[in-house]
Amino acid sequence: MNNFSENIGLFFGSFNPVHIGHVLIANYMTEFEGMNEIWFIVSPQNPFKEKENLIPENHRLKMAEIAVNEFTNIRVSNIEFSMPLPSYTIDTLILLEKKFPDKNFHILMGSDNILHIKRWKNAAAIINNYSKLVYPRTGYPVDKNTLPPKTKLTNAPVIDISSTMLRNWISKGHNIRAFLPSGVYEYIITNRLYR
Repeated sequence: MNNFSENIGLFFGSFNPVHIGHVLIANYMTEFEGMNEIWFIVSPQNPFKEKENLIPENHRLKMAEIAVNEFTNIRVSNIEFSMPLPSYTIDTLILLEKKFPDKNFHILMGSDNILHIKRWKNAAAIINNYSKLVYPRTGYPVDKNTLPPKTKLTNAPVIDISSTMLRNWISKGHNIRAFLPSGVYEYIITNRLYR
């Protein structure tokens, strides 16, 4: 029996659309923070986001799969697609632990999210029981001395790209190929998304 437990970083998001910032953060976590794999958990509906801006989850899942196609240690999961909406992180964590008892899960989150984590469902359980790797985001400075338990502020690069910004640009007809992983821009254009 192997005592080695894989460290899996869980990157929750709408990925609406997935962009190079998401992939850069995932790549950083595998190379510099000891994660064996990163799993993109595509959320059908985030309880803190407006549903009207979301394109169907199957498109968002497909774009995420295209985005990480060339990485052997980044995967995409649709585990939340069969769960009740909206998607709550704690429910997904409990289900993942049941399905993969041999994995050691860590939550990846931006500094914007760690500042508001007390608003999450069952926040105390997430704060006290799960490892959290925080990446910096512009406008959301974090004092590492005031971080909750089991939380590490990483030195991941600050990436000033947001899906909201990209949706806006696409809707105005801009070619933003360089902001998206290879193949994602073509998928968006072919399927006339965000128009």
